[in-house]
Amino acid sequence: MSFFCLLWVPLLYLFRRSVAGEGGAGGVWALLLGSVTAIFQFFLGNLVNPGGFGLSRWLYGFVDIVTLPVLIPFAVYLLLILFRAFSGTPDFANFILLWFIPVAALRAVSWSSLNDPILLVMAPLLWTALALGISFFIRLIIRRFRWYVIIPSVFCIAALPLAAASSYWAFFSQRPLPGFSLFAAVLIPMAISLVVDCINAE
Repeated sequence: MSFFCLLWVPLLYLFRRSVAGEGGAGGVWALLLGSVTAIFQFFLGNLVNPGGFGLSRWLYGFVDIVTLPVLIPFAVYLLLILFRAFSGTPDFANFILLWFIPVAALRAVSWSSLNDPILLVMAPLLWTALALGISFFIRLIIRRFRWYVIIPSVFCIAALPLAAASSYWAFFSQRPLPGFSLFAAVLIPMAISLVVDCINAE
């Protein structure tokens, strides 16, 4: 399971790049900032005390495990785009995936002693699902700037991070039915995004 946490993100990045043909702008920034963030998080530790099975555990999943670690590179990439820190075609998904290569490597090392599939398997899948899913809806808004596209896309962008943290909480709380339901809901946009990338590459 530690190898899955270590290899899943870079393998998905390589697959997506082989399909899209471009790495997207800001790759060097992503690796550099991702490495700095991974080291900083390693020494800082958890921001939220996980507690038991209640709200504190959900907040722990949101802030320290699943959601906030993905939202931070989204915000950083948006700032880099606004300040024109690089040239080239923006690609949120590839930037986040590159950012998470060092993060996933350090998490694989720090979590390996726990041997917990929720952390070592589900968390990397949720990271990439959020990265590709949110990026997919952002790209959809940019390409089809219509109210009937914007409204559901914004709702999905807001709902995906909450669903990911709730999925982690449900599995930890040994509630498999809502856990699998939320997990599948978060993965669906990523699957659609990959299918669209493959179709566009043909």
